[in-house]
Amino acid sequence: MERVGAIVPAAGHGRRMGGRDKLFLPLGGRPLLAWCIETLESCDLVGEVVVALNPAGLKRAALLSEARGWCKTRACLGGARRQDSVAAALLLLGSVDWVLVHDGDRPFLTEQLIRDGIDAARDTGAAVAAVPSKDTVKVVDAAGLVVQTLERDALRAVQTPQVFRADILLRAYAVTGESATDDATLVERLGCQVRLYDGAYENLKVTTPDDLVVARAIARRWKGAG
Repeated sequence: MERVGAIVPAAGHGRRMGGRDKLFLPLGGRPLLAWCIETLESCDLVGEVVVALNPAGLKRAALLSEARGWCKTRACLGGARRQDSVAAALLLLGSVDWVLVHDGDRPFLTEQLIRDGIDAARDTGAAVAAVPSKDTVKVVDAAGLVVQTLERDALRAVQTPQVFRADILLRAYAVTGESATDDATLVERLGCQVRLYDGAYENLKVTTPDDLVVARAIARRWKGAG
C-alpha cells in the first residue's frame, strides 16, 4: 500500500485581503481552510496531513481541529516564504512514498484532483494540476512595452495539487537556495520532468476580496448540488 502524505502551506498574512486572515474567513458555513483540509481528511488515499501556519493561525487551527474532529491533520509553524512552509512541513511528515502539496487558500479541492494527480505522477515522479490559459499573455519590458506575445495554446495556468515522489521533493528542497513560487519549479531545477494534468477552473486561489466573492458563489452552488 503506497503511503501518501499531504502538505498544506497556509502561513500567509493576508496582505492582499486587507490584513484579514483569509484562511479563517467564512465560506459556505465553515472557515475557508476547512474546505481543503476536510477533503484531504476524507480521502482514503491520504494517510496524514501537515498544515503550515503563521503563529496566530496555529492557535486558531488547533481550536478548529478540535471542533471539527480532524484526525489526520497536524500543524507546524510556517515560514516567510511558501517554500519555507513546505520545508518545515516536510520535517514533520512521516515516512511516505508520495507527497501532495495543496495551497490552503484553494478551497475547492476534490478527491478526483487528488487521485488524478497521484496517477499522473507515476509517469515522471512529479505532476501538477493546470488549466489552459483563458487570456492572451504578453511579455513586457521595464517600461511596460510589449516584447513578445506568447502563443496561448501552449500556456497553462498552474494550480495545486502538486504531487511528487517523496525522494524527488526531498532532494529538491535539499539543494535549493533560490526562491520559487511553486514546488514544481524546484523539481524542474533538478532536471526532472513534470507532467501536467487537468485541473479545474473552480479550483481558484483566494487571494483578494474579489476572489472571495467568486468563491462564495461557487460554495453556494456546491451546497445546492449536494
